[in-house]
Amino acid sequence: MSALTLTPRALYEEVAELLRQRIFKRELEPGSWIDELKIADEYGISRTPLREALKVLAAEGLVTMKVRRGAYVTEVSEKDLADVYHLLSLLESDAAAVVAERATPAQIAEMEALHAELEAAAKPGKVDRDLFFSINERFHMKLLALADNRWRDQMVADLRKVMKLNRHNSLLKSGRIEESLAEHRSIMAALKSRDPKATAQRMHEHFSNGLEAAG
Repeated sequence: MSALTLTPRALYEEVAELLRQRIFKRELEPGSWIDELKIADEYGISRTPLREALKVLAAEGLVTMKVRRGAYVTEVSEKDLADVYHLLSLLESDAAAVVAERATPAQIAEMEALHAELEAAAKPGKVDRDLFFSINERFHMKLLALADNRWRDQMVADLRKVMKLNRHNSLLKSGRIEESLAEHRSIMAALKSRDPKATAQRMHEHFSNGLEAAG
């Protein structure tokens, strides 16, 4: 691998993003030791920016630092996953209620457009799981953006990174994409009805079902 070149953002941030993506792609498996010398050599960098990058990932929960043993990719227990889904349910249900109450017609139309993309990605016989997952995440991120609370956004972003450590993602379970799509339809119906309570409830159910499928 060729040496990294410095862009406007700090080198350690670039390294953190490269490692983050390798973790999400399971190139670095949960529980695996991170060989600092090998990775520094691969990227053509010193260990200083690599260690700074590992500190960033540790703060996000993706990496666990062990005294005198180095850094390991975090392993997510069933309790960890349940705790993450619980918090995401609280935060995103609240955001959904805010959007149902305050969104403009144009913003609701943006959500409808994303939902239409989701429907297309789940077309019977032509399901694109990776695309569905990507659009699904964009749908949730757009909802959060419209709710406009940067502190909630940051918490959700960190929790979703930990959620991605779950090897058996809920959307990979048989029939889960169809169920998830039906849940999104219910969320959209509640949003369009401008019913904050119902929208929050549909989002809560969406996360509860997602956790059950992920177990």
